Amino acid sequence: MVSIICPTYNEVDNIEKILKFFTDAPPDEKELLIVDGGSNDGTKTIVEEWISKYSNIQMFENPNKYVPFALNIGIKNSSGDPIIRLDAHTEYAQDYLEQIIKTFNETGADIVGGPMNAVGKTNFQIAVAQSTSTVFGVGDSKIHKAKYKGESDHVYLGAWRRRLFDEIGYFDERLKRNQDDEFHYRARSLGKRIYLNPEIKSFYYPRSSLSKVIKQYFQYGLFKPAVLRKIKSEIKLRHLIPSLFSIYILTLSLAFLSIFYLLPLFVYIFMDIYFSIRTKGNIKIVSNSLLVYPVMHLSYGFGFLTGLFKAGVRN
Repeated sequence: MVSIICPTYNEVDNIEKILKFFTDAPPDEKELLIVDGGSNDGTKTIVEEWISKYSNIQMFENPNKYVPFALNIGIKNSSGDPIIRLDAHTEYAQDYLEQIIKTFNETGADIVGGPMNAVGKTNFQIAVAQSTSTVFGVGDSKIHKAKYKGESDHVYLGAWRRRLFDEIGYFDERLKRNQDDEFHYRARSLGKRIYLNPEIKSFYYPRSSLSKVIKQYFQYGLFKPAVLRKIKSEIKLRHLIPSLFSIYILTLSLAFLSIFYLLPLFVYIFMDIYFSIRTKGNIKIVSNSLLVYPVMHLSYGFGFLTGLFKAGVRN
């Protein structure tokens, strides 16, 4: 028996593809737990219709709305092993579940998953997808490397052995964002193995507007200090560079002391242009990329700086 958990909130446009994937994809011995955060757009009505036809689909209420609560509700009400997370904004290869099971069996890992293969439907989404797949955009994170196979500090979404939750605890419900980062970092710090396999294929659609990207990356940065306070062994340079760059941008007025103070800015602009031009696509995708890189970096950076003083878990 495989348990599959999918947190939802107002997913009327996406929920049926998740339900269809679940019913069509092997293996047959599986259960789906939809954990809904109070949808009012018809999502729950659609799920209820499917529940009436399939006895292995259940729905639970998540009065606290946020993802870590949903995951913990799903885990505690599930009965299978492994436990696999799905996201409503992601599309999955037909053999997604089978590849997860195969990877567990072949590696003996505690956590497995695939890379974050970002794709887009609009020029803007494509620009975001490609920007989050370059070393300039996200550093050396293995989760964004489409062909990497091996040990990792993180995987996209994730699948977990049931025993793991008895051994290291559940998702930290104090983290509205980055709860998956914290859980995987915590697992690694306690000697658990995480294995990333590119054969576990899924395709994620990024945010569709600049304002949504700003909010998303600000929140990523906001809660990252809380994660790193808890798991100091996972602090990496890629976590710190955006906030250092943000501080630099705030102090650009110091350039009147020396023209050389502008050198890092010129280097950044060059890198922005270089990686944007390398983007595959039309001129609109390239021009969007020129904007997306600094928006991601500064949103994350200012979020991180805010999180150092305001948000998160303090031990």
